[in-house]
Order: sequence, then C-alpha cells, then structure tokens
Amino acid sequence: MSEKTSGLSTRHLSTGSLVFMIIAASAPLTVLAGGVPTSFAVSGRLGVPVTYVVLGILLMLFAIGYGAMSGHIQNAGAFYAYITEGLGGRQGIGAAVLALVAYNMMQIGLYGLFGFSLATVLTAWTGVSVPWWVAALLGWALVGVLGTHSVDLSAKVLGVLVSLEFLIVIVVGVLGLRTAPEGVSLEALRPGDFFTQGIGVLLAFGVAAFMGFESGAIYSEEAKDPRRTVSRATFIAVGVIAVFYAFSAWTLAMGVGPSAINEQSSELGPDLLFVWLASISPALSECANLLFITSLLAALIAFHNAAARYFFALGRSGVLPHKLAFSGSTGAPVAGSVTQSILALIVVVGFAAVGAGSSLGKMFPIVTLFTWLTNAAAFGLVFLLAVTSVAILVWFVRHPRGHGVITRWVAPALAAVGLGTVAALILVNFDLMIGSDQPSALVFVMPGIIIASGVFGLVWGEIILRRRPDAGLATKGIDAVPKRPADPDPSHTNAPQERTLS
Repeated sequence: MSEKTSGLSTRHLSTGSLVFMIIAASAPLTVLAGGVPTSFAVSGRLGVPVTYVVLGILLMLFAIGYGAMSGHIQNAGAFYAYITEGLGGRQGIGAAVLALVAYNMMQIGLYGLFGFSLATVLTAWTGVSVPWWVAALLGWALVGVLGTHSVDLSAKVLGVLVSLEFLIVIVVGVLGLRTAPEGVSLEALRPGDFFTQGIGVLLAFGVAAFMGFESGAIYSEEAKDPRRTVSRATFIAVGVIAVFYAFSAWTLAMGVGPSAINEQSSELGPDLLFVWLASISPALSECANLLFITSLLAALIAFHNAAARYFFALGRSGVLPHKLAFSGSTGAPVAGSVTQSILALIVVVGFAAVGAGSSLGKMFPIVTLFTWLTNAAAFGLVFLLAVTSVAILVWFVRHPRGHGVITRWVAPALAAVGLGTVAALILVNFDLMIGSDQPSALVFVMPGIIIASGVFGLVWGEIILRRRPDAGLATKGIDAVPKRPADPDPSHTNAPQERTLS
C-alpha cells in the first residue's frame, strides 16, 4: 500500500511543537477556572497547590522510563505499543481498546463544557439564546477540519492558543499576589494541608489536570529525532504544567483569601475566577472568559488528534479495519479523524436530544456529558499509565539498552505503585467526582464502561491472535530504524535493534 494510504507525515514536529501539543491537552486555563476551584470546594482543604507538585513528581517518575523507551519504539498508538512490547500482544490490544475508548470519552465529554461556555458568551453578546449543542457543533466542525489537515497546522493553532492561556494565567497570578486581602503567605503550600484526611480527593481531582501529558509518544512517528524529542518534550511539559498549576492555585488562594477560598469555591464553582476578576477589571474578566473557551478548544483539538492516531495505529496493525489506516496527502490520519468526528457528532446529538426539556436546564451538558465522560476517561488513562509503567519495567528487564537502574527499575516501579494508587482513589471517590451526593448507578456504570472496554480488548486480542498469530504490533510490519552508535558496554551488544512499530 502506498505511503499516502498508510503513512503519517514524518519528522515535522519539533520539541517546542510537541510541548504545545501536550500542554494544550492539559488546558491550563481550564484547570485554573474549573479544576482548582473544584478541588478547593470538594476537599475543603488548602493543600491544592501541593497536590500538583506531588503529582508532578509522580508523573516525572513515569516520564523517566516512558521517555527512555520512546527512544527505542516509535508508534502512533503509544500505550498499545509499549504494553504490547512489555506484556504481550493480547494485553497490548486490551490496552489499545481501553485507550481508544478513554481518549474518545475525554474528547467528546469536553464538548459539554465547551458548548455550555460558548453558548453563554454568544447569548450575552448577541442577546439571542443559543443552545449549547449548536455552540458545541461549531467547535466540532473546526476540530474536524483541523484533524484532517497536516499536524503542523494543529501545532501552530495550539501554539497560539496555549501562549494566550499562559499569558492570562500569569496575569491572574500577578493580580492575586497584588490584591491579596489577607496578605501573601505560604499557608496554601503547607504539606500539612495536603497529607491529611482529604488527600485521596485531592489526588483524584488533581490528576485529571495532567491528562494528555503522555500524548507526546503518540506523535513519535511525526517528530524530529524522536529518540530525544519525545522524552525532552514530555519532561518539559510535565515540569511546566506542575509548576504552573501549583503557582496559579496558590495565587488564586491568595487573591481570594485563604480563609475564604474553600467557601467561595463551593459557592461559585468555575465562576469563581471570573467573578473575582470582574471585581478587579470587568474587561479582564471578559477576556479570561473568552480565553477559557479557546483553552477548551485547544484541548478538544489535542485529544481529537490523539484519538485519530489511535484509530490509525489500530487500523494499520489489523486490530481494527484496515481502512482506518488511510491518511491523506498531508500525512494526517484522515480516516481516524473522520471516525472520531462521527462518534463525537453521534454522542453530542444524542445528549442534546435526551437533554431537551431536562430539569437541569442549561447545566445539563455540564452535569452529564462533561462530568460523566471526562471523569471516567481520567480513571481509564490513569489506570493505563500504571499498566504502562509495569510494561516499561518488564521491557527494560529484557532489554537494558545501557540505561541505569533508576531508569529501568526504580522510576517505573514507583510510578506503577503511585499511579495504581491514584486510579484506586478515583474509583473510591467517583461519587464525589461526578457530583453525586447519594448512591448512583453512574458510580458503577461509568468506570464499568472503561473496565469493560479493557476486558473486551483482551478477548478480542485473544481471538485475533488465535486466527492470525502474526497479527498485532509485536510481530507485524516492524520496520527497522537507524541504529545508534555501537553500545560501549560489551554486555549489551546483542540487545535488540531499535524499531518503529507499525
């Protein structure tokens, strides 16, 4: 098959472009406006800034092995490839199906918040009531167009949007420190307010803010010098995200006041940031509100690209229909992008139909589409991170490749334990995460969808490998890439050749 139908654009993305793609998925302004107040409100603690530091350290541990392995294996289905190489073909296929479901749920769920936010702004500007689903479909159309074009275009758009996000968050930080009604203090940074009874809730809510950081490896086939670019971009992104989240959460607490931040967060929720800014500068509040919407758009683009590349990788390997491996003249995963867009359209239209006349009113897309799908997706992705850590550990046991014991053993092991614990905490606190104050079937249904997708993937993997033992990433279509200079350690001269998995 020609490259046009089965190949992504090659070696276009620089480290900077990858960093923007990764940070866009984490959506800094969305986290500041939505995630930070929610964490303050639900936990009732001041230790929210410390949460991001702790999670940043944990994810750095994951990135050590993840980045090192990315130098040897490049594939658009990152989790799929890593778990296949480390744990086996059927486990890889199980992980692939789970990842595909999780990325799609995260992307589609964001349309609920995006549609609500954009509709609110359009209604305020025009005086005409705009349904949330109409606003969501405007974003859907733009995301769909970008997804079928060169990844360079998405990278440029995301670069602009992420830069604007950083600018407004920095402005918020400066204003928070300048207007601090109770003075500037380190009260919200005390470890004692993190290592306390509410630590599980803080970790469960906090980790969702980092979702998307692992997406660097998804673009490894399209990155310049992937041996270094992916690892470097992942480390930079995690470090920047962790420091930025901790700084912005601390300065928001200072701006509102440590004694009032929990109560105000409970009362105002995501509106807290904009109400507080409006008391300082109404124009700045309007600007932040607009950039909040573009922040969501950036996240939609980033997760759309990730899901499209998973469809591409699974189509290319035969796990899903091979037609999904079609790519256009620009090297974009066209079939995967169109498939993801169709799924999003079906779900958004379905929720719009069900929500017509709902007692929840305008909050329907927030309470249902956004909250249900994104929190379930966060559980799935954290669980996959934990499993991937185990796969990395096992792979380096077999193929040391000259890496030290910290890279091969210590970091992956600690990451597996830490991320597994966070995944368990999300399950334990899932009722709080979806805002349920009473027993709800959703507590079991939404995580159940994620778990069921993984089980289905394992069964499907078993069926595929029984029918075609040569199928899957582990054995099919492996193309060699140039070797590194000879390993100076004689004990490693028989190590396997680096490769790109197709």
